[in-house]
Amino acid sequence: MPDVKDRAELSGPRATPAMRQFYTFKQRHPGCLLLFRMGDFYETFDDDAVTLHKALGVTLTERTAGVPMAGVPYHAIEPYLRRLIEQGYRVAVCEQVEDPKQAKGVVERAVTRVLTPGALVDESLLADDEANVLGAVAFLGAANEPGAGARCALALVEVSTGSFTVLDCAAAELVDELMRRGVRELLYAETADGVAPPRVKKALDGAGVSGSARPAWHFRREEAMEALLRQYGVTSLAGFGLRDDDPAVPAAGAIVRYLRETQAPEGIPESHSQAARSALAPLSHLRPPKREQGGGFLVIDAPGMRALEVERTVRGSATGEDFSLVGLFLRGGAGGGCRTSMGKRLVREWLRRPLAARGAVEARHACVGMLVGDRRMLEAVGDAVEGVQDVARIGGRVALGRATPRDLCALGRSLVKVDGIVDALRVPAGSEAEDAFAALRARLERAREALCGLAQEIGSSCGDDPPGHLRDGGLFRDGVDAALDEARLLQRDSAAWLAEYQRALAERHGLPNIKVGYNKVFGYFIELPRAQAARAPEELRRTQTLTNAERYTTPELKQYEDKVMTARERGIAREQALFDALCARAGALLGEIALFAEAVAEVDALRCFAAHAARRGWARPEMTDGPALEIEQGRHPVLESILTDGFVPNDLSLGGTATALALITGPNMAGKSTFIRQTALIALLAHAGSFVPAARARIGMTDRIFTRVGADDALHAGQSTFMVEMTETANILHHCTQRSLIALDEIGRGTSTLDGLALAWAIGEFLAGAGPRTLFATHYHELTQLEELMPGRVQNLHVAVREWPPGDPQAQIVFLHRILSGRTDRSYGVQVARLAGLPTGVVSRARELLETLAVSHEGKQAAAALKGASSERRGAKEEAQMALFREYVAHPAVEELKKVDLERMTALDAFDALRRLRGMVE
Repeated sequence: MPDVKDRAELSGPRATPAMRQFYTFKQRHPGCLLLFRMGDFYETFDDDAVTLHKALGVTLTERTAGVPMAGVPYHAIEPYLRRLIEQGYRVAVCEQVEDPKQAKGVVERAVTRVLTPGALVDESLLADDEANVLGAVAFLGAANEPGAGARCALALVEVSTGSFTVLDCAAAELVDELMRRGVRELLYAETADGVAPPRVKKALDGAGVSGSARPAWHFRREEAMEALLRQYGVTSLAGFGLRDDDPAVPAAGAIVRYLRETQAPEGIPESHSQAARSALAPLSHLRPPKREQGGGFLVIDAPGMRALEVERTVRGSATGEDFSLVGLFLRGGAGGGCRTSMGKRLVREWLRRPLAARGAVEARHACVGMLVGDRRMLEAVGDAVEGVQDVARIGGRVALGRATPRDLCALGRSLVKVDGIVDALRVPAGSEAEDAFAALRARLERAREALCGLAQEIGSSCGDDPPGHLRDGGLFRDGVDAALDEARLLQRDSAAWLAEYQRALAERHGLPNIKVGYNKVFGYFIELPRAQAARAPEELRRTQTLTNAERYTTPELKQYEDKVMTARERGIAREQALFDALCARAGALLGEIALFAEAVAEVDALRCFAAHAARRGWARPEMTDGPALEIEQGRHPVLESILTDGFVPNDLSLGGTATALALITGPNMAGKSTFIRQTALIALLAHAGSFVPAARARIGMTDRIFTRVGADDALHAGQSTFMVEMTETANILHHCTQRSLIALDEIGRGTSTLDGLALAWAIGEFLAGAGPRTLFATHYHELTQLEELMPGRVQNLHVAVREWPPGDPQAQIVFLHRILSGRTDRSYGVQVARLAGLPTGVVSRARELLETLAVSHEGKQAAAALKGASSERRGAKEEAQMALFREYVAHPAVEELKKVDLERMTALDAFDALRRLRGMVE
């Protein structure tokens, strides 16, 4: 593409007014694909045209010789935009903001929006069940501050709804925070060399989000403060609970500047008039930043979210159905899922970030319990929220000038449901959930007072079947506006008017053969036969002479013709004006619309939790401040929904009066991983406010859930599977507390047997001593000796299996999936391999080798050495180090050697003794 720093440099086919205009906008929006509206198409030129051709497969042509051009139709732009955003492109949309018919010279244009992965508001570009979050990060301290103590500040905005949150966290936890928040795009301060700083690149790669470099001055405190004060029209941030020196101010100011540039950067969208836009302040739906304090939520890091499959399964489903924990609640079925898009997003948020405060957790349990116990109320609440549209995002589109007629009608239909929701939330006085439901009703009633008039106006003005776009007309009912009715009447009843006008002329002037007609060339006309032309009254003005007739017009007919010819345009323009007025009315109530949306989302999310608990027979967990974890008849929440009656429940007692660490042994495929994951998920659900899949559960408040499950690598970062395993385990050991819950699966299997066993043993000892509630599944059966070495801290559990027929080398293995006390000493790996379909010859050879290897006592000797090292460590640490992996074995030759008296032996005696000792060891 030519350098457009100086437009005077353009020459040839690139020097036309329209092309100069294109390059001007291209210069203002570097890094964006510029879609340039020209008539019925959005066109691109030069490199952008080639990119569009490759990305979408559209035809590549030339505007004039040497200028590549490609375009897409304006009326079908949304699917193309979605595909471009999914491929990671940033797109600037340049609209015609002047009527081409009235333009003198080149049509005036403006870039009305810039689409980026994190700044989307259009319904067709967003998933209804997931927030689309834009983030900005500002690192605190020196630019290259090392160490685990480094921190950063985050600003997070959900553009489509206007939510705005700021917080700070450890720089080392930035990836986890981005994933928990669902960030799609991260803003950061650009560097002199244009390359993302290493810690930013690490965060972008780790979280899989798009990065956008912004001018460094946007992150300077003074400029950031100016942007925030201007946005909210205040002189201080104190009213929002933020100090002027808050560390998140730079990130918050930078994100506000970015939104101003991307949402309505230069002009007025075609679908919104100047009058309506002037009634709405820029980003008027963006709520003031709310600081989030740490400690209010149970922390699950990125590996834990993946291992527990909270949001998505590791491998996906062959049927395409979502079998993640979130998917369980969203897909519902038989009334179990959320009824609104807002509820779906809130359930996802609750499961991503469960609560860590006991009072808040129990308040949610009380509400869910109330709905579970009163099925009529549960059904009434579901019916009340049914049909409430995504008013949170509709409000955002109204504020940004992108609302459609269907958005407005959906808003009106949703707002009228507030009365039914309030009535459905009435609970008996004195019930445990009375205060919580009263607070929800109060929020809804405040919204109702403000929104009642708007809902009635929309309902009375707009039709039941609104068009997709105002250009189609037909949004407003007849009788709403006289000018609109007149325009419609002209379009519908022109034939009747002409017939009536003809009759009136004939009667008034005594001309029975007079005719009023129309053709496309001359328009409306009055025609008299040539024989009667001499009797034509003075008010008729001749316009055309035919062979057998004369044609005339009148001022009245000409005026009617002008009205009819412009009736459609005037009708559309009048509907636009009425639509803009309603949007401006809604824009003045964005705060109340957001209040209504939040309350409905919470009601729907609680109803969803209750519906699942009622359908599945889930129990209300008892929350305690102690470290207890007691589960009776626990089940995996997702697997039980898939297997129905085939899932085997299990009990667990961990922490509190029981031991804190459970070592779980057993064969592959027996259910060890399922058991440890279901325990973590039960704890997660309890803290999210849901009932849990168990007959009874008593759960101590938890600060973090750690998991180390499965094999993974990070080759792009130069990390092997074992390195990733050790890195994640190190993070667990450094950050766990007695309030943590840890699920470990097969630690140490990525290296040699002795290395892995030593590491697993040491990690088990550490966790047993530190005291977090830990489930440790392993095939290192030697670790089960820790129960003897650390009584009261370690317990052995195993998964029950049976061989049938017993003692037969070819026996079938039967998985019972029952977790029982005690240890197991076999892994049944060969049997499982046979079930997996390994060739018979390979399985038979494996059995032979297994019998041969069983003769070796290396593993047992190593276990004995480890056991000895653990015992001696308490009294003589140095001797324990020397004894590691060595075992003193009593042998007759050794005992005989001890009896030899070297001081009194002759050479012949020594020879005889040596011969006897040799005979003893042969």
